[in-house]
Amino acid sequence: MSSMLLSDRPRNDELDSAAALLTMLGTVTSEPRPDDQLEALTLAVAADLPVLLWGEPGIGKTAALTQLAEALDLPLTTVIASVHEPSDFSGLPVLGDDPATQGVPMAPPDWAVRLVEAGRGLLFLDELSTAPPAVQAALLRLVLERRIGALQLPPGVRIVAAANPPSSAADGWELSPPLANRFVHLNWTYDHEVVVLGLGGTWPRATLPRLDPEKFSDAVTFGRRAVCELLAARPALVHQMPTSQTRRGSAWPSPRSWDMTVRLIAFATATSSSKDVLSLLVRGSVGDGPGFELLAAIERMDLPDPETLLADPTSAELPDRGDLRQAVLDAVVAAVRRQPEKSRWDAAWAILVAAVETGPPDLVVVPATTLATLRHDDWELPAAIDQLAGVVSVSQAADHAGERAAEQATR
Repeated sequence: MSSMLLSDRPRNDELDSAAALLTMLGTVTSEPRPDDQLEALTLAVAADLPVLLWGEPGIGKTAALTQLAEALDLPLTTVIASVHEPSDFSGLPVLGDDPATQGVPMAPPDWAVRLVEAGRGLLFLDELSTAPPAVQAALLRLVLERRIGALQLPPGVRIVAAANPPSSAADGWELSPPLANRFVHLNWTYDHEVVVLGLGGTWPRATLPRLDPEKFSDAVTFGRRAVCELLAARPALVHQMPTSQTRRGSAWPSPRSWDMTVRLIAFATATSSSKDVLSLLVRGSVGDGPGFELLAAIERMDLPDPETLLADPTSAELPDRGDLRQAVLDAVVAAVRRQPEKSRWDAAWAILVAAVETGPPDLVVVPATTLATLRHDDWELPAAIDQLAGVVSVSQAADHAGERAAEQATR
């Protein structure tokens, strides 16, 4: 009977074969492949900012972090935030020989000690949205100051977290506003083609963006100027905590997150990253609304100076894109309004003529109408107005015809 039972047991060679098959299934390759999500994540890690990946369960957040750590040659330390106590992050009190004299030191956990000994690494805080509020409060100092108890994490340690939306997280909690405001938030989604290729054995490779030292000075200036000009014009955006608890647990503007934004713009500029990558980073830092305003302001920073155009209208080069061209023309008229002089008024008309000759005439209607109202009684009409009169009248007639057609359709 015993011999029959022994014969029924799986032989070692069968387990070895199973292990060999598992090894083959686990063997994959990687290839360079443009991926805005992965580039934004890598750039934020390079900028030494804490990153929080939001995504549904099973979408590949943990796999992305594992692959990122391998690509950057950083040892990966994974900590499941929801299974730890607050003292695991704030430090465990340890009584010494004379607490009244020496105090009670806060001992760090073993994984923090290993990170300090290594001097570098990628700390991955997983399941952040399932951590209760007390644990989230204990994480504040770790994420911002890199301190765990009495231990200071070295500069070579980067912090990335992952979370499921509370609606899909097991016993999920909304992220507290103070903790949320310390992260760059990236919504992690899957790319169908990447998944198919990956399951076939080839995944995209994360590479550290190449920083161009020759661009450093201009990149820093550009980042500071972009943020400061927007906040100077829109002071309400300096600190704007959302009223919704859900939105408070995501990206929102504060002096802290604007400071992160300056750094991200500088890094994206120094690496010549695409506008899509910059958009992910900016909106992930200050939220969609303020982020889109900043991105629009950045586009306008590259527009020609209206004073330069007024000084030499014959050499004016206007943007091809309609919204940017409209912004330039509006800026020219606004400059004349601020300093109304006959020579500047005539120059503005010359610029509008150039706009009609090189682009859609309908963009000139509003600037031309506004510019006409700035005329002083003793200013002679420039000849350029004759070239615009037909365009403006035709455009206005077309608008009126469109309005009449809409009224008839509603009857």
